[in-house]
Amino acid sequence: MSVIFLPEVRKYFNNLIPVLYEKEYFGFKETAKKYVDDLLVEIVTNLPICLHKPASNYFDKYGKNMEYAVFKKSKHTQWYVFFRAYKEDDEEIYQVRYIGNNHTVAQYL
Repeated sequence: MSVIFLPEVRKYFNNLIPVLYEKEYFGFKETAKKYVDDLLVEIVTNLPICLHKPASNYFDKYGKNMEYAVFKKSKHTQWYVFFRAYKEDDEEIYQVRYIGNNHTVAQYL
């Protein structure tokens, strides 16, 4: 089993660190980086075992027949990971195609 991220998603995570720091969600860049790193590890580790739900048609622009899983990071923030799961050579692959949080995507679920 493997979890892979589209280049756009990897770019989002790279851009997220300075955003979290500049908007003062974290007082130090190192803390923002650790938050993002921890989120990535949690996704890679737990996506295959998390409860999955079908994504609404709104998210078809990122890929058809996607599912999503929710990762709660605090009492104020949940991350929604949109992906497609498929098998290749008997290996289950989770391809993460989009990510957003409750502040940006919850209204479309």
